[in-house]
Amino acid sequence: MSSQNPTAAESTAAAPSPNTAAPNTTAPKKNPRGLLLRLLGIVVVLAVIGWALWYFLDGRWYEGTDDAYVNGNVVQITPQVPGTVVSIGADDGDLVHAGDVLVQLDPSDADVALAEAKANLANTVRKVRGLYSSVNGAQADVAARKTAVDKARADYNRRVALAKSGAISAEELSHASDALTSAESALIAAQQQYQTSKVLVDDTVVASHPDVQAASARLRAAFLNDVRATLIAPVDGYVAKRSVQVGQRVQPGAALMAVVPLHGVWVDANFKETQLTHMRIGQPVTIESDVYGTAVEYKGKVQSLGVGTGSAFSLLPAQNATGNWIKIVQRIPVRIVFDDPTQLDKHPLRLGMSLTVDVSLHDQSGPTLARQSPTQPAFSTDVYKQQLAKADAAITQIVHANMAGGR
Repeated sequence: MSSQNPTAAESTAAAPSPNTAAPNTTAPKKNPRGLLLRLLGIVVVLAVIGWALWYFLDGRWYEGTDDAYVNGNVVQITPQVPGTVVSIGADDGDLVHAGDVLVQLDPSDADVALAEAKANLANTVRKVRGLYSSVNGAQADVAARKTAVDKARADYNRRVALAKSGAISAEELSHASDALTSAESALIAAQQQYQTSKVLVDDTVVASHPDVQAASARLRAAFLNDVRATLIAPVDGYVAKRSVQVGQRVQPGAALMAVVPLHGVWVDANFKETQLTHMRIGQPVTIESDVYGTAVEYKGKVQSLGVGTGSAFSLLPAQNATGNWIKIVQRIPVRIVFDDPTQLDKHPLRLGMSLTVDVSLHDQSGPTLARQSPTQPAFSTDVYKQQLAKADAAITQIVHANMAGGR
């Protein structure tokens, strides 16, 4: 019986002690690292979705490259006449304006030649005036010869009547006939001389006479040679590549320095051929330079797409007709011009600077190649026209001074 009824000690041992701790029934804490990973995954998925939406709606309509550089006109200053340099008016980095003196050559020889040409023109004008006077004199001589012929003919006719009546001898009649013949011959000679003189001045005035025109041309050449002893800046810009020195003997065509108009630079961007599928002339372009970074953004547009790759116009084009051939994606130069040149006044660019360009491909209505020929020069100067105008003014003054009431 004792085996079936637990003793008091066993009951006491079986009963839980009030001091014994109860078992832990709370849930374990979640791992924060797993939560962060899940949040990161959600962010990545949303970013991928956002990037995909941006790319298909807007991003794919842009093409960009950092293989772009500033380019522009480099106006070479070269002499047109030989001479010795006596002064230099500008150095590298100086700002010059069209017409400013850059280099002065010794003008002594040119001054002498110009003075000789002026004297020759004045002398020619006076000789041509003499031709007009000769015409007038020859015309008067013809009139006098006609009068002499009329008188000789009248004398001969009277003597013919007198000879018939026996009043004069046959010898006197013969003398009258000889006088008439001589007068007629003198008239013919005077008429020929008049025609010869008249041919030299027909349909001309002194200023348009061929001899005066030839002398004027020689004076223009001498005047230009004298003026060209002073080398001036053809355009506004900054001086670069000065190599000339005082005392140097220079020859026509030698490069003395260059003038770079930084206000008219452009961008040559080299795009991969696979990037030109949707590129068109006139599309807007955003431009950033390495020197200013993202703080300055230029606005431009596509002016032209190159007609060949860079390698096609290289000195030694690549020859791919070989057994060992590897395809390389070629690059096409694209010219980009600035919309507002005043951007370059605030943030100037120099030739050769690196740029990053992005072309917006949204508007594809433009052509890929130019459809019209240019209507205006791409780049020009008119400073040299003024030189010829001064020469013409000098010619007019010399001709007028030596006319003295002539034609």
